[in-house]
Amino acid sequence: MDLRRIAFLLERAHSSTYRVRAFRTAANVLAARDDLEVLAKGRGLTKIKGVGDTTARCVLQSLAGEEPAYLRELEVEAESGVTESSVPAIPSLDGPAAALRAALRGDCHTHSDWSDGGSPIEEMALTARDLGHEYLVLTDHSPRLTVANGLSAERLRRQLEVVAEINTRLAPFTILTGIEVDILDDGALDQSEDLLASLDLVVASVHSKLRMPAAEMTERMLTAVANPHVDVLGHCTGRMVTGNRKRPESEFDADAVFEACAEYGVAVEVNSRPERLDPPKRLLRAAVAAGCHFSLDTDAHAPGQLDWLPYGCARAADCDVPSDRVINTRTAAQLLAHTHRHH
Repeated sequence: MDLRRIAFLLERAHSSTYRVRAFRTAANVLAARDDLEVLAKGRGLTKIKGVGDTTARCVLQSLAGEEPAYLRELEVEAESGVTESSVPAIPSLDGPAAALRAALRGDCHTHSDWSDGGSPIEEMALTARDLGHEYLVLTDHSPRLTVANGLSAERLRRQLEVVAEINTRLAPFTILTGIEVDILDDGALDQSEDLLASLDLVVASVHSKLRMPAAEMTERMLTAVANPHVDVLGHCTGRMVTGNRKRPESEFDADAVFEACAEYGVAVEVNSRPERLDPPKRLLRAAVAAGCHFSLDTDAHAPGQLDWLPYGCARAADCDVPSDRVINTRTAAQLLAHTHRHH
């Protein structure tokens, strides 16, 4: 449906949540109706709750067999790389960066509306499949991150049941189970040991006290990396480089942390979110030199953001990240064989 494509392109361009929600809400409302042509003739579309003037205009153009003008405008912007947001345009890839993007089989860090994402699990999975992924790792937040509606143990168990049911319908595409677990102040992980052991992949990230003194932050991260349940170290510096939430890097002994990642087989995340682009290139090169594995992820909180992998691919290629050390160039079975060695 054209409304979903519009929402996807708005998300991809990092447009406001309000604008995206308007189109996704209208798409969901109208998908359940079989009287659109009757309503359109009687100018009744805008009487439906969740359908505004702009969305109604797009629907009318779609029903007339035309590409909506607004969709055409967004497609042109996407092709040109020009967007209204403050983030850099999605790069066009060639050479090693294009080869790396082509080698990626899935995304190991994504969020749904179970925590702070904007869309249901199945919609995220279907979009990932449409983008050519073979799998998607669902990594909603852990309970301490209340601002992100983190999942309690009970909610996470319920989510695992939902994922299992969706997987019966989407095969051979697979949603792998996971979590983005908070690294607590002492390096412990914010979820029960038994649940972490049951998941396919665990991303561990620091979200609090990001200005902790370097020695304490180093010990905190080393403790987490040594935990046998951890598979990926998420956005390691916590920096924000664009927008209103600009934030400096956390301070820690990067050489020690990356040496530990290499020792314990924990992948360093190349976070592709345009406001994060974490780690910085100098640290990414240090992780390569340390012999680390990597996970090249979008940290997507909406379907359109699943198409942000080129940001990370360009940076990884610039820093000579070897493709064979990127864990999501592997099949789902190969990835599980890698992660389960840690659990």
